[in-house]
Amino acid sequence: MNIELVINSTSRGVALALLHDKKLVELHHEQGNQDFAVGDIYLGKVRKVIPSLNAAFVDVGYEKDAFLHYLDLGPQFSSLGLYTKRTMRKSQKEAGLADFRTLPDIDKNGKIKDVVSSSQQIVVQVAKEPISQKGPRLTSEITLPGRYIVLVPFSNKISMSQRITSEEERTRLKRLMQSIRPKNFGIIIRTVAENKKVAELDADLRELMERWDKLYNNLKDAKPPQRILGELNKTNTVLRDVLTPNFAAIHVNDEGLAIEIRNYLKNIAPEKESILKVHKVKDLFDTMSVYRQIKSAFGKQVNLKSGAYLIVEQTEAMHVIDVNSGNRKGGVKNQEENALQTNLECAEEIARILRLRDMGGIICIDFIDMQNKANQKKLYEALKEAMKDDKAKHNILPPSKFGVIEITRQRVRPVTEIKTSEKCPSCNGKGTVQAPLLFTDEIQTALSHASEIGKKRLTLILHPMVEAYVTKGLWNSIARTWKKKFGMKLHVESSSDSEFLEYHLFDENGEEITV
Repeated sequence: MNIELVINSTSRGVALALLHDKKLVELHHEQGNQDFAVGDIYLGKVRKVIPSLNAAFVDVGYEKDAFLHYLDLGPQFSSLGLYTKRTMRKSQKEAGLADFRTLPDIDKNGKIKDVVSSSQQIVVQVAKEPISQKGPRLTSEITLPGRYIVLVPFSNKISMSQRITSEEERTRLKRLMQSIRPKNFGIIIRTVAENKKVAELDADLRELMERWDKLYNNLKDAKPPQRILGELNKTNTVLRDVLTPNFAAIHVNDEGLAIEIRNYLKNIAPEKESILKVHKVKDLFDTMSVYRQIKSAFGKQVNLKSGAYLIVEQTEAMHVIDVNSGNRKGGVKNQEENALQTNLECAEEIARILRLRDMGGIICIDFIDMQNKANQKKLYEALKEAMKDDKAKHNILPPSKFGVIEITRQRVRPVTEIKTSEKCPSCNGKGTVQAPLLFTDEIQTALSHASEIGKKRLTLILHPMVEAYVTKGLWNSIARTWKKKFGMKLHVESSSDSEFLEYHLFDENGEEITV
């Protein structure tokens, strides 16, 4: 399989697209210094303990208190609490745990009121981002993920990915990690660690220990609620989690990002440094037709090449997907066989859609009815095979007697939503038509406002057709007239992601200017 990562940097931020054989399977947006992302570690303060839920609500700075269940405290909660107290009192002299005496594990069937009290300061990690009306979900079982291993403080256990099947390799890795593991730090060995050399694993461990040192230093003077250790930025996180020997290329259109990625590749996979390709284009998603795939995959109706299509609906409780044969080409005369072929094709597309949209919770799929039990089993096995590369935990039930397959998929962040329909370019959804000449006047007013507040370097993003109109002509273009009139440096960009009569104006710091 040919795997590529496309990193598109525009004035509106950074977006990442993961392609398998040129087909979009994952989409990520870099949120900059986004708070409450999965993996972020906070010093929080317990607001209230709810014995009936066996849980507590914790203030981590979000508008709604975060939820912490007893089962998410982790066995080493008492040890973490002691370490936190000693660090904040400055009696814990070093970040390492070699001389730290761990406390006994808490009772896995215990009550939260016995170990957590109101107003207590605790270290927690975001397990689920805020979704809908809910605040973040937390855990106190702190983990620091690396390229090859995951570091688990206050533990001495070595665990391993079940996907490493060779008994000889499992033994080698366990012995190796046991020899280099710091005292009172547990290790989870990831699948990508298979057949890796000692030096690579040791370098990964050292990097994680440096992150633990950073957590310790930030914790010393922290006051709740405060983030004490953030996850890596989205670009590095995606590289860490998906970079495999099958990676064919990493495409990027920003020189600064390219340097950052090249340095990161040197640390985690030096042999992959040559796959980085820098493109001198304004919008890489436009150049590589990623926008086209986004528009086709995020609508209510998702069309397949054969003519079959899916209807995807979201409710508060679940996602529902309906499979339709439509005007499927190449169908066979036998209805049962035709239903099977359509269902198998749609199963593969559904697995991609779930991963691409990051759909979680309960998903019900209404496949085309099939009477043959053997065909139902084929469909069930095909769906499991299509979802085997999905890193989110999931469970698939066999078809019910109504032909519906139910899936539960881990939900750790809000589902990705992208509008695929556009407002009427003439009336902007209001039912009235704006004179085209007034649109350029509207942009000119925005530029005048920017000039008045002292902005001299601006970027204007327009629909490609409008951008062509504004920049037409070498000496007498509208854009050149604006530059002269307001005495500013104006860079005009086009974006296929923009609606026809839509514009965005950004200053040199990337902040949008609105009138």
